[in-house]
Amino acid sequence: MSVEPEKSLLLMTGSTREGSVNTAVLKTARTTLPHHWTALAYSGLTQLPHFNPDVERSVPPPPVRNLRAAIRASDAILFCTPEYAGAMPGALKNLLEWTIGDTVMYGKPVGWINPSTAPQRAAGTYASLKTVLSYTGATIVDDACLNIPVNRALIGETGTDEDLGVQERIRAGVLALTSCTH
Repeated sequence: MSVEPEKSLLLMTGSTREGSVNTAVLKTARTTLPHHWTALAYSGLTQLPHFNPDVERSVPPPPVRNLRAAIRASDAILFCTPEYAGAMPGALKNLLEWTIGDTVMYGKPVGWINPSTAPQRAAGTYASLKTVLSYTGATIVDDACLNIPVNRALIGETGTDEDLGVQERIRAGVLALTSCTH
């Protein structure tokens, strides 16, 4: 009987807000992982310098090297981000810009969960995320790109969503993403 090798899912939020719904969604996703998967929540979003092509060509600063190392070490990436002023948050766009020149995202399976309950459902943000991820060379797993409205009132003390229906939909997305790796 062979043992499946351990795999890693990198969780990336576009939110810098403490107690974010997006972070709660990613914490919930972590609880739904298949048995041979672990999750790492990327926490360096606010430490990344503004993208600068001149720096890109030289030795990138430690926060950029740490970002790239986390991506390289992962087998797949799950995003969850708010929408600010009708677009992707600048901090997340900045993070993604640091990945383009290095090709660290190339071929990496990615998905996202859009928890927005706003009338426009953060459509602009996720359209932009899809565009930028396409430029990075990531492999977008359509079945792992979900709109799952999350009611902030159902986030429990552990920081996860307590709605069983939401948990099951998140689990389906996570399974779609994790089943696309080899």
